[in-house]
Amino acid sequence: MSFQDLLKSDALQVQRWLAGILAARGDLPVVEAMRYALRGGKGLRGFLVLESARLHGVANAASLPVAAAVEALHAYSLVHDDLPAMDDDDLRRGQPTLHVKWDEATAILAGDALQTLAFELLTDPVIGSAERRIALVAALAKASGVEGMVRGQALDIAAETADRALTLTEITTLQAGKTGALIRFSASAGALIAGADPAPLQAYAAALGLAFQIHDDVLDVTGDANTTGKRTGKDEGRGKATFVSLLGLEPARARAEALISEAEAALAPYGERAANLVAAARFSISRLA
Repeated sequence: MSFQDLLKSDALQVQRWLAGILAARGDLPVVEAMRYALRGGKGLRGFLVLESARLHGVANAASLPVAAAVEALHAYSLVHDDLPAMDDDDLRRGQPTLHVKWDEATAILAGDALQTLAFELLTDPVIGSAERRIALVAALAKASGVEGMVRGQALDIAAETADRALTLTEITTLQAGKTGALIRFSASAGALIAGADPAPLQAYAAALGLAFQIHDDVLDVTGDANTTGKRTGKDEGRGKATFVSLLGLEPARARAEALISEAEAALAPYGERAANLVAAARFSISRLA
């Protein structure tokens, strides 16, 4: 199976799992809004969970709730990031953002519910022992909270009102939280489920996450809304410092390539068994959305 086919297959598995979970939650508008928020997307984070688990001999049955959890949490982060008080976006995954489709209150509640659903999913006994489930809960909380994703978003918001542009080091720190933390959790989740050393996968994901964000900055300059599914040119319009604005377009691309080489090198302990993760790394800087 090609990487693209595997990515689509894993994404479909996760989407079906989440659809089954939400089917039992009734038909309140907020539940329908949760379903809406989960539509589309590449499913890369869920794939990283499933593939890192397969790498450690963990069956999909045990890793699927974890993959679903990370995709639910990612969807929550997008819903809240798009709010007028945050990034104020009106297009996401090729469709109106949730607060535009419904209203701000529904968007906030749907995001809250997706976040709490993520942690509920991590309590599923099929994942493994209570000790390993607690380790996953703690790791996801750290990745999504004030030491990870929330920290990155807070730094991003603060930068918009600062009297100077961020430095390259500051942008790297910001994005390591906003984008990279959840990718690091996803790629190391399989090792946590198996009770194995997550260090090689954490190193892989640290490089992958930064390369992923650099490519997002490239797409904001070179892409278009029809292809990316979201508005482009926003960063330049806001005078926002990005990897492209600080490095230049081609040097930014070269930096992303170098980071992918670092990610591949981190997978050396796994040999050929990590071929799909290598393909995921390459995909992260060649995707069009």
